[in-house]
Amino acid sequence: MSIKPAANGRDFPDILAGGVLIFLGALGLWAGRDLTYGTPAMMGPGFLPKSLCAIIALIGVIVLIKALSKPHEALDAVNPKPLLILVAAIAGFAFAAERFGFVAATIWLLVVGSLADPESRWKEIFVSTAVLTTLGALLFVYGLGVQMPIWPF
Repeated sequence: MSIKPAANGRDFPDILAGGVLIFLGALGLWAGRDLTYGTPAMMGPGFLPKSLCAIIALIGVIVLIKALSKPHEALDAVNPKPLLILVAAIAGFAFAAERFGFVAATIWLLVVGSLADPESRWKEIFVSTAVLTTLGALLFVYGLGVQMPIWPF
């Protein structure tokens, strides 16, 4: 099932993606409107979130402008399965992080999230999960001191 071509013949998937990025960036800027921005030398609590949201919105503007100059491309049928798998992976991470520790939660996130791609291979999933879990634990839990248990015991 494809959406009918737009009258202007533009690239609909990229227009949609640009609009979503602009919306998410604007939503983040609005949500953090009460946070103090600060300066690069003396960063406030809103410095990173506001900067990232502005960058996301800017990327959305660039994608949207490029989409308006590309030839028409129809939007293919929407497959909700990968989206649902990613939502389950992220929600499972949020649930498991406090109860089962960073390692178990990250393994859940990466293994379940990889199921959203039908071309993923188990050997690649295993290697990337081992590397990313180790690096994530070293960086976030030990390096940055994120208050999260590393193990469930």
